[in-house]
Amino acid sequence: MKDILIITNYFPPETGAASNRIFHLAEGLQKHDINVTVLTPLPNYPKGKIFEAYRGRFKHTSQKNNITISRLWIYASNSKNKLLRLLAMLSYSMSLIWFFTWNKIPKTVIIQSPPLLVAYTSVFFLRSKKRKLILNISDLWPLSGLELGAFKKNFSYKLLEKIERFNYKHADLILGQSEEIIAHVKSMFSEKPMFLYRNYPDFETVKPSHEINTKEKLKMVYAGLLGVAQGVLKLCEQLDYNNVQFHIYGAGAEQKVIENLIENRPELDIVYHGEVSRHELHQVITKYDITIIPLLNRIYGSVPSKIFEYARLGMPMLYFGGGEGELVIDKYELGWIAESSNYEDLNLKISKINPLKLQSENRVKIQNTANKNFNFNTQLQHLVDYI
Repeated sequence: MKDILIITNYFPPETGAASNRIFHLAEGLQKHDINVTVLTPLPNYPKGKIFEAYRGRFKHTSQKNNITISRLWIYASNSKNKLLRLLAMLSYSMSLIWFFTWNKIPKTVIIQSPPLLVAYTSVFFLRSKKRKLILNISDLWPLSGLELGAFKKNFSYKLLEKIERFNYKHADLILGQSEEIIAHVKSMFSEKPMFLYRNYPDFETVKPSHEINTKEKLKMVYAGLLGVAQGVLKLCEQLDYNNVQFHIYGAGAEQKVIENLIENRPELDIVYHGEVSRHELHQVITKYDITIIPLLNRIYGSVPSKIFEYARLGMPMLYFGGGEGELVIDKYELGWIAESSNYEDLNLKISKINPLKLQSENRVKIQNTANKNFNFNTQLQHLVDYI
């Protein structure tokens, strides 16, 4: 039986796209008779605090679905202070070095990037002619950080670019989650083996059914991280509530500000439901008329995983993020597109949505499209054959 080690910063019980993505990858590989070990920090995301059940530990090892999960110590922080966040990444890197020193490492290793420094630590210490390193790139750092305003083009940024190139150079295979990521890496290392590995979900579904009440306002829902990049706070402030009622599920850096906005401005038709599990979310989200997928600014290389997850549920989508995500929505007819960062266009698009396109018939069509084109098992089989 082949052994594979997956190194990641995020894994259940942590929530979010990154955690779900790696869990499904690990579980899928295990079902293909591969012995999978996951190396990850003690769970702490998104609150930046070690989960209560894991506090006071330096290491925790467990089994889930025949996957061995080794959790290592990390100085947990979600502080906006860059030095504290750097310390958090460096602490996990030190734990990784400790693990590499005292444990036998399989010949095949999948490394999640970002975080860039964690990926660099793994590539630097594990690169070997006898070992195959697979770099799974979900976002382009430091470029994404520059576009989000987290970085400036200075010495630190140039250093991160050198680290990025080092990671690409010494990886034996690149998994990119968008065509833009693949193109970016090819611009540096054109001969490097690459594989487009989308973040397709893997969960059971039921046939969608929904009847919209045309006498009421459109019930639009957002579910996910309430971070700066998603721009949900600004969305709350800019929506025209004559046409829409806005429902929010999730947690993150903007949560308290959003809650204060709702309390102080009751005229805004916003309902905040808190954070729910992914399973619960799948049950409640289909009750809404439409879901919105926003990004505060267009991020090169980013294709939100929500597109594929909501398509599998049969949910009509309003995409408001620009980039490759627009191409996916348009190509597969999954919903509507509003011009990135243009809130006037967003409100216009909402006002012109045909309610008939939100009913059961169109939802079934969306789900069938997802089953055919966004199939997790088909993609995973191609990956297993490739590696």
